[in-house]
Amino acid sequence: MFTSLFSAFASLAEHLASLLEPVFHGASTAAAIVLFTALVRLAVHPLSRQAARGQKAQAKLRPQMAALREKHGKDSKALQKAVMELHAAEKVSPLSGCLPSLLQMPAFFLLYHLFSSTEIGGEANALLDHTLFAAPLGGNWTAALAHGGMFGARGLVYLVLFAIVAAVATFNYRRMKRQMAATPMPVAAPGGQDAVPGMAAMSKFMPLLSFATLFTVAVVPLAAALYVVTSTTWTAVERAFLYKDMLPAPAALATAA
Repeated sequence: MFTSLFSAFASLAEHLASLLEPVFHGASTAAAIVLFTALVRLAVHPLSRQAARGQKAQAKLRPQMAALREKHGKDSKALQKAVMELHAAEKVSPLSGCLPSLLQMPAFFLLYHLFSSTEIGGEANALLDHTLFAAPLGGNWTAALAHGGMFGARGLVYLVLFAIVAAVATFNYRRMKRQMAATPMPVAAPGGQDAVPGMAAMSKFMPLLSFATLFTVAVVPLAAALYVVTSTTWTAVERAFLYKDMLPAPAALATAA
């Protein structure tokens, strides 16, 4: 079953690459991966919009959540039951924001395995010979460093990807800090204990998670790295649009500070 799936996916990649070759020439397979990623993200965009509505609804429930924590105190079972009842009554799912990310994972793993496998259906994987400029789509940053170093022809491709990821991560970091300042997560319950164990630490490190993409881009095959970079950039733009009404103006934050 998996062999047939990989063969079909490889054929799709080659077909998209052949369609794009008149425009992108030797980088047509890389362009096909970017196009494929955009199509996947476009397909899950309705779920992203639904997730945005769910997170906005949860933000509106925070005063009621705080009241429930104060009411039930240290009775965690009663608190959990009350929170579930509140979510059910308001038709809000606390996991709605995870669904778009989960649905994208199969596409990422398909690309990862497709460009990590030397054979597909008993034949040599011809896609491994395709490149983005000088960098093979089946290679990674370590291989690029071994062929010319950081500023070699292959290494420069990764430096561009790292620069894009760093720019997007910085944008996400600043935006998340603004959002968390505008709608702070309740991390303390009555008595000075965490409302949710580990929430205080998570709130500090959550804005930094976008920078972890740099490590992913460095270790996965270049084809999968292109998927990650394209998807991460799409996410940043998408969230900036979908959650723009949850962010105060920078001047308002400065005044509040």
